[in-house]
Amino acid sequence: MHPHRLTHPSHAEKAALAGLFRDSFTASEGADEGQALGALVRDILARCLPDQALVYQTPGPAGPRAAVLFTPLNYGADAPKVLLLSPMAVATPDQRQGLGQALLAMALPDLRAQGVDLVLTYGDPAFYGKSGFVPADPATLPAPYPLSMPQGWQGLALAGGALPVLQGPCRCVAPFENAALW
Repeated sequence: MHPHRLTHPSHAEKAALAGLFRDSFTASEGADEGQALGALVRDILARCLPDQALVYQTPGPAGPRAAVLFTPLNYGADAPKVLLLSPMAVATPDQRQGLGQALLAMALPDLRAQGVDLVLTYGDPAFYGKSGFVPADPATLPAPYPLSMPQGWQGLALAGGALPVLQGPCRCVAPFENAALW
């Protein structure tokens, strides 16, 4: 099945998405991290949809095989439209098959068509670099909270070119208002 944007997910779809993140992160990072990511996804889906969170997934016969969520980052009224890519997961049996990259290859042009100027993420530079993300300097593109690993802060200008310089403060949606996540 092909990746697509999921609009107005049902209760069952929300539960399946939270389960994907819980299981994927439990396998790679341990039970505590898995529970935390599952809870974060449940919180985003409960508090932000449909007006603030965008969900893209690759469906499978037993539930989502891969999924990514995008939520707004606000740098002020005159700033470009910026989204945070977080979190993203691929089901453990489906990893290393290109599903994550295929999902981003579908989602990023769709976001650009919706008027998004910039996507920022906080993750593995080797993975996101394959999709064109470049290191972002927290001094010129501040995160909502101090970053524990600034090397993971990355951005992609969807129209191409260099990352913009934006002034803080940067505000995120409520589920990310937790310094421990950063």
